[in-house]
Amino acid sequence: MYILGIETSCDETGIAIYSAIHGLIANQLYSQIELHKHYGGVVPELASRDHIRKIIPLIKKVLEESQLKLTDIQGIAYTNGPGLISALMIGAMVGRSLAYALDIPAIAINHMEGHLLSPMLESHHSPVFPFVALLISGGHTQLVAANSIGNYKLLGESIDDAIGETFDKIAKLLGLSYPGGSILSSIAKKGIPGKYKFPKPMIKHSGLNFSFSGLKTFVANIIHKSVLDEQKRADIARAFEDTIVDILTIKCQRALDQTGLNRLVVAGGVSANTTIRLQLKNFMKKRGGTVYYTRPEFCTDNGAMIAYAGLMRIQQQYGSSINTNNNLAMTTVQPRWNIEELE
Repeated sequence: MYILGIETSCDETGIAIYSAIHGLIANQLYSQIELHKHYGGVVPELASRDHIRKIIPLIKKVLEESQLKLTDIQGIAYTNGPGLISALMIGAMVGRSLAYALDIPAIAINHMEGHLLSPMLESHHSPVFPFVALLISGGHTQLVAANSIGNYKLLGESIDDAIGETFDKIAKLLGLSYPGGSILSSIAKKGIPGKYKFPKPMIKHSGLNFSFSGLKTFVANIIHKSVLDEQKRADIARAFEDTIVDILTIKCQRALDQTGLNRLVVAGGVSANTTIRLQLKNFMKKRGGTVYYTRPEFCTDNGAMIAYAGLMRIQQQYGSSINTNNNLAMTTVQPRWNIEELE
């Protein structure tokens, strides 16, 4: 079975083909970073227009890469949310239209479920259920207990800013270009450990929710009061990143303790951060557990994770999740689709 995956939740157009036998056989990704850099953030209308321009050429490219014909595709998986509604509609309409023309199933995939399952793309080091997932991206910070495909319990999430959003905002205050999260992490390596001490919001609470707005404000005040040079930027970046890593480690420990599990999946765009990876790897090693990551190229939004999730869904035959009638008039998207609402 060949599944075509379509990802258009935000500012990346991702198209991939996943095979039930051969695994990932084609993958194309177009990033809109250069388009949005001028504005310092994603402009939804520009994002959706760019999806329109890129989606068909990318579908043609994955077909060429896989040496398949469109008629070889046996299912379409598209991101249905959460995400930007105008961007989601592009992928949903193209996916449903292709499925209608080919008379094959079209299945809507929750974007966060795609991230959660993405480490399973790595067959040589793939997690098995149940496990705790830490989903960290530009728009989300969540801890999820994953029991099986579609059976997820949200343990905690950010009550304000997402972790990736916080990284980018602090990077902007430090004068770094957009998107600044990865640049901040790079200069943090030159920072002096312990030069600054930043607060760790909500770590004294027994719950598993996160809050980053207070930390962001505290760091912003430090920056505004400072005369920034290269070393001071590095010191602030180091203290900020170390604080974030400590918060994530504490919350993951609590989630694992509460669930009694000892397998941790870390996914989403921010999971490419090497400091976070190393710290959580060391933490899980000391704990006697195992941590699973996706390769860096599959941490950000991509079609491969959507195609894989689609294959899992179709193979499991999750009834109403599969649209075999392909009624285009019924196409809807869910920009705030909760992962707990999946079946």
